[in-house]
Amino acid sequence: MKTVWPELRVVARAANGIEALRMIDEEAPDVVFLDIRMPGLTGLDVAAKLVDSPKPPHIVFVTAYDQYAVEAFEHSAVDYLLKPANIERLEKTVGKLKARLKPSSGEAAVPAAALQALLAQLTAGGVPAPAPTAAPLQWIRASHGEETRLIPIDDVIYFQSNDKYTSVFVADGESLIRTPISKLREQLDEQQFWQIHRSVIVAARHVAGTRQDFRGRLMVQLKGRPEQLVVSRNYVDLFRGM
Repeated sequence: MKTVWPELRVVARAANGIEALRMIDEEAPDVVFLDIRMPGLTGLDVAAKLVDSPKPPHIVFVTAYDQYAVEAFEHSAVDYLLKPANIERLEKTVGKLKARLKPSSGEAAVPAAALQALLAQLTAGGVPAPAPTAAPLQWIRASHGEETRLIPIDDVIYFQSNDKYTSVFVADGESLIRTPISKLREQLDEQQFWQIHRSVIVAARHVAGTRQDFRGRLMVQLKGRPEQLVVSRNYVDLFRGM
């Protein structure tokens, strides 16, 4: 790949799908090459989980099997490489990726027709009223062993994805809910709860500070708790002033 794309910088390599998802969360790469058949999670599984990322990477699937091509492009793949790929085929893939990456250097221009329509709407006083937003979540109904708890949202320290569930951490333990992080985020006050990772949302009032670990990752330190939470690169701007 370096032969056809010398400026490419490889930030990580993963041995399986679960490790790939973790590395993508932490490194926030612009481009990801995924094998279709990987242990843990398949390449298609990983691509499906990246949909909710604030800035999903461009995906190229690499495989020895051509029967997954249709499904791959349903996951917005930039390309689908069959192994072994020759130099000419790689050059085409690199060309597609470079074309996709160009707009990221600046905002895309707004079409003139769209600007004229917006101007007409503003001058006519026809700007539609924003849709009413639902009130932020106040209580969480969660399972705790054999019990069902009603947890005030103010008691929550952080939420973390846990397989098919979401863990709710409070001062006296951990409970489980079935609402995925992506849906939960929509119900929370974004001023009070910060998403710091694809799989973690933390209550701002419980953040004591941040530090970098030996790998250079930004870690959130919590007030009165020993665990530290990884901040993925997509969310480090939240802590620029800390």
